[in-house]
Amino acid sequence: MIKGIIFDFDGLILDTESHQYELFQHLFEEHNVELPFERWLACIGTKTDFSLFSYLTEQSINKISEKQLRSDFHQLFVTGLAEMEAREGVREYLKEAKELGLSIGLASSSDRKWVRGHLSNLGLIDYFDCILTSDDVEYVKPSPELYTKAVNCLGLKPDECIAFEDSVNGMTAAKAAGLTCFVVPNFVTSHMTFNGMDGRLSSMNEKSLSEIIEAVQGN
Repeated sequence: MIKGIIFDFDGLILDTESHQYELFQHLFEEHNVELPFERWLACIGTKTDFSLFSYLTEQSINKISEKQLRSDFHQLFVTGLAEMEAREGVREYLKEAKELGLSIGLASSSDRKWVRGHLSNLGLIDYFDCILTSDDVEYVKPSPELYTKAVNCLGLKPDECIAFEDSVNGMTAAKAAGLTCFVVPNFVTSHMTFNGMDGRLSSMNEKSLSEIIEAVQGN
């Protein structure tokens, strides 16, 4: 029986990834350097040493300051995010989960300040019974540690929870922890190849949470 749902954050609740891609695309075009999309795509949903800023600095024929690039990019990125709303259907899923008496968790590879700050700005933070971030684990996704801890935090078992993810690294983590996982890709992660998912939605408006639960419990 499904008793809880666990959400990813970046790309799933707030589409930070598509916004980030658009800014990087513009930045690389300005310096006549090709954006290494596939390499960057592999980094989504986890943490890595690969830096697009360092890559751009190395590849550009012009002398550019990596520090200045980071500063300018960060300002544009944060300003844009402040104006964004949650993805379609997210708020409705959270409301429905509360009405159904489900426990609600969040498992994110981003840090606590980032996640809690944006959840507060979106007016969604009070929906969550448990929020786990990179500050709470030794290894982020695709390691299952975040999901294992989130399930334990909710006082549930893995087979009693459904995870909602937008990336391959996130899906891999959820499945490795023993959860059912539905993927809801955004524009950027829709280019990924998902193997092993339990279902895929174009957005959370495609099916209600009750329909998802009924499908899972019927299997």
